[in-house]
Amino acid sequence: MFIVTWLWRLLLLAIALVGLLAGALYYGITQPIMINEPIIYEVKSGYTTTRIGSQMAARGWIYHPLLMRAASRLNPQLVSKIGEYELTPNMNIIDVLKKFDSGDAVHYKVTLLEGKTTQDYIDTLSAKENVEITLAGLSNVEISRKLNLPYPNAEGLFFADTYLYYKGDTDATILLRSHNKLLKELEESWTRKKVTSPLKNSYEALILASIIEKETGDASERPLISKVFYNRLKKNIRLQTDPTVIYGLGESFDGNLKRTHLRQKTPYNTYRIFGLPPTPIANVGKESIDAAVSPGETDALYFVAKGDGSHIFSRTLREHNNAVAKYQKFQRRSDYTSVPKQQ
Repeated sequence: MFIVTWLWRLLLLAIALVGLLAGALYYGITQPIMINEPIIYEVKSGYTTTRIGSQMAARGWIYHPLLMRAASRLNPQLVSKIGEYELTPNMNIIDVLKKFDSGDAVHYKVTLLEGKTTQDYIDTLSAKENVEITLAGLSNVEISRKLNLPYPNAEGLFFADTYLYYKGDTDATILLRSHNKLLKELEESWTRKKVTSPLKNSYEALILASIIEKETGDASERPLISKVFYNRLKKNIRLQTDPTVIYGLGESFDGNLKRTHLRQKTPYNTYRIFGLPPTPIANVGKESIDAAVSPGETDALYFVAKGDGSHIFSRTLREHNNAVAKYQKFQRRSDYTSVPKQQ
């Protein structure tokens, strides 16, 4: 009888201890984590719940690492995904596990500007210390091949915009998103092309858009600049636009466009070739694409920069020469824009 009594007492004690343990676990799991302000925690590749719990306990965010493991055992459907997550003072351990499972990681922004080259974009992404760089040092042809782009040269194949990304994303991933957006915007705009357009396909529209982008100082003039180039293409007049010449010179260009440069043979020298250059010369946004596909209304064949970002448009060579004399004084500056001359 004495033994039975002690067995019952031991059983009741065990039940009480289990209850206390369960209560402590419940309290530890359901209480807010011990932080006073939002913090960022990164779940890295290979992190287990045990490791996460140990790190959080070591930082004083939770009482004991076993709390994280116990919460995970009680909620096996919650799987922590790689990423940086913002944790706030009102969250408990279950909330934390749900956050890690959601994949709702902290995102960052990068802006790819209009008028910049593909190599400029690589440099912009390289400046972001949390982007994994895989394309640095590659030529535009190599980039196109690596990303499996539809054209052999990657120049101009990315849409200028602001993009969200997560820490650890690669430059290739971000640029592919930019490329896909470009294709969508380009094809959508191309559907509005007029039957009389001198452009044969959407890629030619993209090439023209890049030239418009580089020539435009006043955004409102994009459609007019586009129409000048339309008029010249239709009359089989050389485009004679300086930005293409500068692009063709590459790294040898020192910022001072000279008359000798206009005579230099490159595939991009529109003072020597007829029609469009072989590829875009920069990446563009929606406005330049729309202007390239849907130009404004003007009979002008010429334009010259006034020096304030805007241009003077002329229908005849005489008018144009007068504008050049007035606004350029026959001086070519490093910021000089196109002064087409009929040949």
